[in-house]
Amino acid sequence: MIKLLKRKIAERNAGSLVFPVDIDVSEVPGSVYDQDGLRSIHNHDFMRQPAFSAAYARGVKATGGNDYMWHWRVHVGLWAASLAAKLPGDFVECGVNRGFLSSAIMHYLDWVSRDKIFYLLDTFNGIDMRYVSQEDLATGAVEKNTTMIASGMYTTDIEPVRQNFSEWKNVKIIQGAIPETLSQIDSKKIAFASIDMNCSPPEVAAMEFLWPRFVDGAIIVFDDYAYYSYRSQKVAMDKFAAERGVTILSLPTGQGMLIKPPGF
Repeated sequence: MIKLLKRKIAERNAGSLVFPVDIDVSEVPGSVYDQDGLRSIHNHDFMRQPAFSAAYARGVKATGGNDYMWHWRVHVGLWAASLAAKLPGDFVECGVNRGFLSSAIMHYLDWVSRDKIFYLLDTFNGIDMRYVSQEDLATGAVEKNTTMIASGMYTTDIEPVRQNFSEWKNVKIIQGAIPETLSQIDSKKIAFASIDMNCSPPEVAAMEFLWPRFVDGAIIVFDDYAYYSYRSQKVAMDKFAAERGVTILSLPTGQGMLIKPPGF
């Protein structure tokens, strides 16, 4: 049995090829997905689906045309949002930046046809250092924030963000630091949340505020949960989840996912 398993692995690896990132690897038999810290020899033909391609392209458009090669990460977000769209309740994104993921989701779900509100919360000016833990500081939160702003990865201008989302109705852009802005989420039922603030205190604050509002089956995607360089967020979120009798699924994309069980 062990020899058979080893032979199968060897055969599978022998048939695997690595291609430059500018080639659609999903179209090449035996190809390897190798982007965004994830290397996989498994099927990734979701990249060829027209609906996915259009949604991903809309996300790229939100950044001003910068493709960060986040295909599988966006695939996870679209899958989660699609399920959540069948539930009662609104959507929330805490940590929007230029709007890559939320733009892709709204395009994918044809947001103008949905009777839901998408709350988009961000400082739109990088991380607010008042809400950074000592653990975050130890992992270089200040340096990362400075680098991201200097490189243009983090936006410091909300107007292009407003313009990006102007094509959709039922969008509420909330500028400012969490937890200060959470009270502006006036929905009592939330079906989906994306948590992506790159530091733990505001992420925990957001979850504490949203948890009683999450409907049964609500899906939460944590963008940085499994990233080693953001381990303080994983530790904080694991503690939050354990206190409520649930666990977070760690994903090889670097994300985490939680589905709120009925009655929790």
